[in-house]
Amino acid sequence: MAILLGVDTGGTYTDAVLIRDDTDVLARAKALTTRHDLAIGVGAAVRAVLAEASVDASEISMASLSTTLATNALVEGQGGRVALIYIGFAARDLETHGLSEALKGDPVCVLSGGHVHDGTEATPLDEAGLIAFLETHKMDVSGFAVAAQFATRNPAHEQRAAALVRQITGRPVSASHQLSAKLGGPKRALTAVLNARLIGMIDRLIGRAEAVLREIGVVAPMMVVRGDGALMSSAQARARPIETILSGPAASIVGARWLTGIEHALVSDIGGTTTDVAMLKGGRPAIDPDGARVGPYRTMVEAVAMRTTGLGGDSEVHFVSEGLRGGVTLGPRRVVPVALMAAEAPDVVLPALDAQLRATTPGEYDGRFVRAVPGLNAEGLAARDAMVLERIGNLVHPLASVLRTRMEQGALKRLVERGLVQVSAVTPSDASHVLGRLQSWDAEAARMALQLFGRRRTGAGEVLARDPVQMAQMIVNRLTHQTAIALLQAALGEEGLDEGLATHVLMQKGLGAHLGVLRIDTGLNVPVVGLGASAASYYPAVGERLGCEVILPADAGVANAIGAVVGRVMMRRSGTVTAPSEGRFRVHLESGPEDFADAALALARLEDVLRTAASGAALAAGADDIEIVVERDIRTAQTEARDVFVEATLTVEASGRPRVAVG
Repeated sequence: MAILLGVDTGGTYTDAVLIRDDTDVLARAKALTTRHDLAIGVGAAVRAVLAEASVDASEISMASLSTTLATNALVEGQGGRVALIYIGFAARDLETHGLSEALKGDPVCVLSGGHVHDGTEATPLDEAGLIAFLETHKMDVSGFAVAAQFATRNPAHEQRAAALVRQITGRPVSASHQLSAKLGGPKRALTAVLNARLIGMIDRLIGRAEAVLREIGVVAPMMVVRGDGALMSSAQARARPIETILSGPAASIVGARWLTGIEHALVSDIGGTTTDVAMLKGGRPAIDPDGARVGPYRTMVEAVAMRTTGLGGDSEVHFVSEGLRGGVTLGPRRVVPVALMAAEAPDVVLPALDAQLRATTPGEYDGRFVRAVPGLNAEGLAARDAMVLERIGNLVHPLASVLRTRMEQGALKRLVERGLVQVSAVTPSDASHVLGRLQSWDAEAARMALQLFGRRRTGAGEVLARDPVQMAQMIVNRLTHQTAIALLQAALGEEGLDEGLATHVLMQKGLGAHLGVLRIDTGLNVPVVGLGASAASYYPAVGERLGCEVILPADAGVANAIGAVVGRVMMRRSGTVTAPSEGRFRVHLESGPEDFADAALALARLEDVLRTAASGAALAAGADDIEIVVERDIRTAQTEARDVFVEATLTVEASGRPRVAVG
């Protein structure tokens, strides 16, 4: 009998499940996610699930982790300060594919160098300029990203730059050609930047998680879920953390299929920070052909075709003052629910809320609190940011007591984006406490915070809500509306239609089966599988709004953790053969281009290299009984009534179930 342990670290909860022989859920457990040290929550959940099943830690045959950490970090704009080494491109290319936006003002070095389409050197690498840049920034960034023009055709300049980074700075370095075999320099550079930004964060999570599992007594190997739902080893995840974006959502799709057996549905997973929607077709999630999109970023990472929206149980509630009636909107930023902050720091939160309620006029920062996240690297902060962080110290504070000038609002925003500080404010989770749907934390604090929020004045001069219950229902109604929009956008995308139609007045009228001079009827024509701990609270209303069946599996709250252990190891490696001149066929390899006089020989050489690389990666990830599938995309052109070879792309996929420890 093999007992498998699946763990998922979400924005609010860390889930753990034990599965026997890939067929039965033995036990499930939850613990609060501990943002300052995720391994504490991992340990609590694992200990709880072992106790629930009366299973000894030594009996675990395999452990697997899925995490929303990388996804949430990118959605919320968090991660380490990094530097980009941009070789052979023009500075204006930084504006392409959101690269400049993703850098957020972090250092960039634009150097001469790079290669041309056939892999020959365009210009020598400016090593002197690179060395000067590295000496300047070696102490003020957490890692480096390297992207060179046509590096997928010849990675020599990326390899040399990466070697200099390691030699001079000792910092981690992400080379774009190791993350994608596709052309498109700026997009590869973006992927490398995001990978570099995540390395420290994911490395800390995996290292601490492994240490906690060993401490508990779990000696089995640990796997990590990739963004396409497949598994890889923890060492591979540490080197390529960008591949874990959409890890949690991808695991949820695998888990949804395992739980329901459904072939065709929209799967919607609501967590603390995001709502993730994907299409299940023929029992399999589709891979996004354009690369994973997370928040504003389109990467080159192979991942489930997933739409991630900054909408969850812990999304910040914003007051909308426009119009006579006013209203609320949610997200995209996650905050700590006031009910949770009060449960953790009652001596600060409850007296502050009480004082704010007794004030005759509402304050700008009513119902909002702030605390620092201990143990994180705060190097490279601007003076004002450092001053605000020092003022916060190690305690929870009402926000009004921390921000002393308008200019410090920007400092707080930057500290939150770096992940150094957490803000607490009103969320849908607080609304659920007020409505009695959730009893996890301090319901009285939630009631007080919603009463404060409802005191805001609308355009007509009326209060937004008469009491906390009315305020809570307004928030939950808004969550229903925004969830319905996210599902409609996914459905429109599947139909090849403009996703903007989801909010069109005709679509919205049709959801209510409008009958007037016009008859308009719209909605979803496929079931929705609702996943996440809060899905049962929110999704029945979503189904009513969209006129579709909603399936809520019994273990919907731990679907991610289930998906973490029922997936397969799957490694893909791709490469290209080009024809730079007649009768010459060039294989583009990591070691550099190789030329052949025969296309068949060139293709055989590339396939051999890719087979070795893919099967080696699958073995390193812990796969057994590896199966190999080869896809060839050979492009030819008609010239003088004969087919002429233009280019070929080969993809080799090596897959197998992960081997389990035998006691």
